[in-house]
Amino acid sequence: MIAGGKKTGCLLIHGFTGSPYEVEPLSAYLQNNTSWKISVPLLPGHGDGATLRGIKHLDWIQTAEEALLSLLHECEEVYVIGFSMGGIIACYLAAKYQVSKLILLSAAAIYVNPRQIAADSLELVRDAFRGQLKNNELFIRYKTKITKTPISAVWQFHLLVKTHRSILNEIKIPAFIAQGGLDGIVPPKSAEYIYRSIPSSKKSLVIIDESKHLICHCKQNEKLFEEIYHFLKET
Repeated sequence: MIAGGKKTGCLLIHGFTGSPYEVEPLSAYLQNNTSWKISVPLLPGHGDGATLRGIKHLDWIQTAEEALLSLLHECEEVYVIGFSMGGIIACYLAAKYQVSKLILLSAAAIYVNPRQIAADSLELVRDAFRGQLKNNELFIRYKTKITKTPISAVWQFHLLVKTHRSILNEIKIPAFIAQGGLDGIVPPKSAEYIYRSIPSSKKSLVIIDESKHLICHCKQNEKLFEEIYHFLKET
C-alpha cells in the first residue's frame, strides 16, 4: 500500500504441521482491503505430500526470514503476523529486523491445554459412538497431524519454542495478541504470558471466548480482522 509515500508489506506465518490455510481468511481480508504486498510462505516439511522427517526448526526460521527480507527489500514498512508456532518465529523476526508492527494469533509460547483437550476428546468419543466421527471438525483437521507427524518434528517444535521464547522481552514495537478461549492446543495463559513479557508501550490483548485454536476460522473472525486492520493502520 502507498500511504504517505510508504509501500507496505505484510508477512503471515502459519503453524506447526499446518499450512497457509490456517491464516488464509486473514490474508484474503488484507488482500481485499489493502494494496499491501502480502507474503504467506509454506514452511519446509509442510503442505500436501511433504514430510517433516529430517527438517530442523532452523529451516522453518530461515524460510520465514527469507520471505521477510524480500519484503524489507521492497517495502518501507513491514508487518509480521504469526499463528501458533508461526507466532514464535514472528517474535524472533520482530526482535531481529526492522519490523514495524507485530500480530500474534494463538502464539505457542505455552502449548497444550489439557482441559480443552479433554473436552474435545469427549466430543470425539461421542461422535464416534454416534457414527458421526467423519463429520467431526476436530477429527477432520487433526487426524493427519496425529497419525503422520514424526516424533523428531515434535522435538524440533519444542526446541524452537524453548530456544526463542525468551526473545519476547526484546520486542519494543507495537504488538497485538489474540487468543481463543477454547483453544485445545495453546491455552489462554500463553497469550497472557506473551502480553506480560513484551515490554512494548503499545500492546493489545484480545481473548475470543468461543474460538478454538484456528482463530482465523472462528465465527468471530471478521470482527477480529477488523481489529487487526485498525491496529496496523492506526497504532
